[in-house]
Amino acid sequence: MIAHIACALLYCLPALSRTAPTSAPPGTPRDPLPIAVPAADPNNASVAAEEDSGERRRLPQAIIIGVKKGGTRALLEFLRLHPDVRAAGAEPHFFDRNYQRGYRWYRSLMPPSLEGQLTMEKTPSYYVTRETPARIQAMADGNTKLLVVVRDPVTRAVSDYTQTLSKRPAMPAFEALAFRNMSTGVVDTGWNALRIGLYAEHLQRWLQHFSRQQLLFISGERLVTDPAAEVTRAQHFLGLRPLISDENFYFNTTKGFPCLKKGEGQGRPHCLGKSKGRQHPDIRPEALLRLREYFRPFNHRFYEMVGHDFGWD
Repeated sequence: MIAHIACALLYCLPALSRTAPTSAPPGTPRDPLPIAVPAADPNNASVAAEEDSGERRRLPQAIIIGVKKGGTRALLEFLRLHPDVRAAGAEPHFFDRNYQRGYRWYRSLMPPSLEGQLTMEKTPSYYVTRETPARIQAMADGNTKLLVVVRDPVTRAVSDYTQTLSKRPAMPAFEALAFRNMSTGVVDTGWNALRIGLYAEHLQRWLQHFSRQQLLFISGERLVTDPAAEVTRAQHFLGLRPLISDENFYFNTTKGFPCLKKGEGQGRPHCLGKSKGRQHPDIRPEALLRLREYFRPFNHRFYEMVGHDFGWD
C-alpha cells in the first residue's frame, strides 16, 4: 500500500528492464575524483574562502533535463528558495555542447555548497539530445536524480515559436513551419518545435540508462496553477525537507504567472523575467486542432509510460 502511494505521488514509471553500460561511453571526460579548485580561479582566492567556510564545488546530484518552454526556469527558481539547494544560475549545456571540456570545467560552474546540501543545474535541451542519457549515467554511476517539466506539446510548440519570433520578427508564420501542406493538414514532423513534444520517444532513450525511481515528471500547467503542490512533489523526490509551501507564492495577475514571496527581511517579492508570460501570437484554430490530433497518440503513449494522464487531450 505504501509503495502504491509513493508511486502515485511521484508519477512513477512502470518497472522496465535497465540496460546499464558496463563501461563509460567513448569520449567520457576524465577527472573522476572530487576537485575543490575551480579551473577558472588561478589565484585560488575564492577556493581558500570556500575551504574556510566548509564549502566546495560539487558535481550536481540532480538535474532538470527538460523540456524547453515547459517551465524549467520556474521550477529551478522555486527550488532555490530551499536552504538546502544550491543551483547553477546559467544553463551549463555540459552534456550536449561542452562535454569535451571535462568534469573540472563543469564543476567550476557549480556554486559552492556545504556537506548535505543539494547541488543541481538545469539545461532543457538534455532531454532531447541523444548522447546525454549515457553521459549523465557515466557521471555518477547512474545515481543522478532527473526532473522533467512537461507541458501540452501544442502549447509548448507555440511558446517555443513565440520566443524565437521575439528574436527573429521576420520568420515565417507558425502554420507555415508546422505543416508541409496546411490545406491537407500534413504535419512537418521535422520541425524541432514539434519534435520536442514527442515526449515518449525521447523518454525511451532515458529508460535505457536510468531506473524509474530516478525520473520525476512535473506538470508545467500545474506549476502555474498550483506551484506549491508541484514543488512539494519535487522536494519529496529530492529528499529535501518540505519547507516550500503555499506561503511562498502569490499569483501575479498581470503576468498570469506565480511569483515568489521572500522571507521577512530578504527583500521584495521576486517574479521571473519578462519573457515569462509572453503573449502568444494568434494561430488559426484549425491548425491547433490538427496538431492536437497529431499529438494525441503520442501523448497517450507517454501517459502509459509515466503512469499519469496530464490531461492534454
